[in-house]
Amino acid sequence: MNPEALILAIILLPLFGMFGIITSRNHPNIREAVTLITASLVAILVVSLAIQFMDGNDFAVTIAEPIPGLSIAFKVEALGMLFALVAGLLWLVTSIYSIGYMRGHKEKNQTRFYAAFALAISCTMAVAFSANLFTLFLFYELLTLSTYPLVTHAGTDEARRGGRTYLGILLGTSIGLFLLGILVTWFVAGTLDFQQGGILAGKLDPAWAGLLYALFLFGIGKAAIMPFHRWLPAAMVAPTPVSALLHAVAVVKVGVFTLLKVTIYIFGSDFILSNDITGGLIWVAAATILFASMIAMTKDNLKARLAYSTVSQLSYITLGAMLASKAGLMGASMHIAMHAFAKITLFFAAGAIFVATHKKLVSELDGLGRAMPITFTAFFIATLSIIGLPPLGGMWSKWYLGLGAVETGQLLLVAVLMLSSLLNIAYLLPIPIRAFFSKPASGSHYTEITEAPKTMLLAMIITSITCVILFFYPDPLYQLATLATGGS
Repeated sequence: MNPEALILAIILLPLFGMFGIITSRNHPNIREAVTLITASLVAILVVSLAIQFMDGNDFAVTIAEPIPGLSIAFKVEALGMLFALVAGLLWLVTSIYSIGYMRGHKEKNQTRFYAAFALAISCTMAVAFSANLFTLFLFYELLTLSTYPLVTHAGTDEARRGGRTYLGILLGTSIGLFLLGILVTWFVAGTLDFQQGGILAGKLDPAWAGLLYALFLFGIGKAAIMPFHRWLPAAMVAPTPVSALLHAVAVVKVGVFTLLKVTIYIFGSDFILSNDITGGLIWVAAATILFASMIAMTKDNLKARLAYSTVSQLSYITLGAMLASKAGLMGASMHIAMHAFAKITLFFAAGAIFVATHKKLVSELDGLGRAMPITFTAFFIATLSIIGLPPLGGMWSKWYLGLGAVETGQLLLVAVLMLSSLLNIAYLLPIPIRAFFSKPASGSHYTEITEAPKTMLLAMIITSITCVILFFYPDPLYQLATLATGGS
């Protein structure tokens, strides 16, 4: 398969899968087989593309040029390849999980769910391979619209309220701020193409660069920087596989990925560092890390606690981007993957608990570890990765983020990262501890509760084991992160 066809196949295959899902709506087994086959093919093609890219092959394709100088085009570069690998592999795992969850919980409108999921992955892949800001913005917006039916899947008043908050904040920030930043960039630089080293140096007065960066920082609402983070907890009304999609595979990762692309390929790290462009803005990310962690500690609802944890963890990536040093950018790039595998495991576990017990509150989980040992072991492993402890992959991204703060002389930010890890311990670690070592409120251990369906367990086992593997073998992520930050 030639390079152009390979890129288009990865983007378009989920769309063909979506039509197959809709066509087989009256045959659940066939519908789910189409989902798994499509997700498997996408995963295989993404891995194949990554191998060829690391061998030095170039991949680029232009679809159309609706406005002179602005094209809908795709190109594979290191950061996009890293993100596509994460999204492509985790779509397959999430599809396996979804089958068990949707059947186990007897969800309605399952065809719509699988179809919207496939459409969202197509948009995510298009964002990952976007060659310019115009293409990225187009599919960034389509992703928002394609995930709205997933957020409102339950059809309840609460789900519709959550959906309105979701659309309102994401469309409001992107149209009001992100789009304005893109227009200013095009006016100043004369191009929106992503280029190593950036396109603004020598074309934009550094005195105005901080304001332009702020437009991107707050305009990319999917990055969930405070105060534009409320859409994320509001979206927790969605089924757990959707939460996994939002928090690990697609939406939030598209946000921080976009901010990293803007930092590296539009501003350029040298331009940022030499003019201290993000100096004051970086404390917005630091504040989000700490405040979101503190809010997470107050939440008894498990998914709400995990949602605020995500808000905090996303700002690790945002902070690494704004450090703009080589180590900071590497830490941010690697954290996209490290956080993805850990956080999706936590949400998988939350969904498994809900399907098996219908329990949603942390205070209700005492003693459940003996009845659901696989679920809570996976939760424990993912917790250690989120905290950043060895031998889990999350240690490496936090290590490089810390090095980035030291490189730039931001020792107070090192303290922020350390304090945040302590807060991670405070709001996550008690969950598996009380599940394994506390007795239920009734005083006797559960005998009627068993593990969730096997497909859900399989997905959790895969992602939790990957958290361990990424500690001992982070090389593919490290190599892509090095290339993305200008190394060799």
